[in-house]
Amino acid sequence: HVQLVESGGGPVQAGGSLRLSCTADAPAFSHYCMGWFRIRPSNEREGVASIDLNGATTYGDSVKGRLTISRDNAKVTIDLQMEDVKSEDTGLYVCALVPPTYCRGLIADPYVVLTVGNRGRGTQVTVS
Repeated sequence: HVQLVESGGGPVQAGGSLRLSCTADAPAFSHYCMGWFRIRPSNEREGVASIDLNGATTYGDSVKGRLTISRDNAKVTIDLQMEDVKSEDTGLYVCALVPPTYCRGLIADPYVVLTVGNRGRGTQVTVS
């Protein structure tokens, strides 16, 4: 049984920074791809970042150069460092765990997590 718990969200001013974390209760955590997607106020889902078991990363086009994903297999956590945040970064940030073959797919189509992976409840980020 997999559990993912996000933290670190909150209000932030445009241009500021924020660090999100996700702690996993997941057997064989290091064998999975981990990532983040966000749900905008419009209910649109957008893939943000993913990191595979070897540390290779994939980012959505709108966040490249501003957001950085990392993982610590010993601590069973992933982080998302957000820099120079913009109003369009507002949303519910959800941690996801998917099989390695879906690592890029998580960014292209976050709905994939509903069929092959697990997700947390999310942490809200509001940029003003």
